[in-house]
Amino acid sequence: MVIRAVVWDVDDTLFDYTTADREGMRTHLTAEGLLAGPGSADEALARWRRITDEQWARFAAGEVDFVTQRRDRTRVFLGREMTDGEADAWFRRYVTHYESAWSLFPDVLPVLDALADSHRHAVLSNSSLHVQDHKLRVLGVHDRFEAILCAAELGVSKPEPGAFLAACEALELPPRQVAYVGDHPEIDGRGAADAGLLSVWIDRSGSHAAVEPPEGPRRIASLDELPAVLGAPTRFGAPSSFG
Repeated sequence: MVIRAVVWDVDDTLFDYTTADREGMRTHLTAEGLLAGPGSADEALARWRRITDEQWARFAAGEVDFVTQRRDRTRVFLGREMTDGEADAWFRRYVTHYESAWSLFPDVLPVLDALADSHRHAVLSNSSLHVQDHKLRVLGVHDRFEAILCAAELGVSKPEPGAFLAACEALELPPRQVAYVGDHPEIDGRGAADAGLLSVWIDRSGSHAAVEPPEGPRRIASLDELPAVLGAPTRFGAPSSFG
């Protein structure tokens, strides 16, 4: 099997979303006067993340559109009725703080450089093109990718096979010649494997170390391991003999 292209997830794979979301929301809540006292920040951040996951699941299931899930995250988190305009304004203020905390993981640029000549690259995200296109430009890696595909525009989201196959079609390659790298063991890992791609699950935190990965995905702890999984030339100039 020759892997000719790598399709990437963005959030918590290339981009440190968890840290940016946490730090951005902490700053936002402070600015909005919504932190009541010691310990309230951690409780509020945990609740925000839980609500985000719940509303994102509704979007991924096609129950609401991208903008609606943002508004509903805001309304549920604040626990009050809000017009669309009020919810949008509150979320925009959060985004300003969130964007100030954006950063790539430190292993991203080295692996993109290492694979630049040997593999083609694309993005497949369960977000919207407007969001991820902007994010990749701000992070300075937009031009590394031939195609950027997102669920909001595709009309299908991971882990549905159609999302992964759309990325393969954009690259004009069969799934067996494409690898997918993502941080979620089921949405990314099992989803890509079920669609016939070489599935690579990056478990950066090691929080799942005691858990067997879903059948199909290769688990790595750092993108430094990716060239070996792909059978790409190593930094020493010799092909890997992995797998």
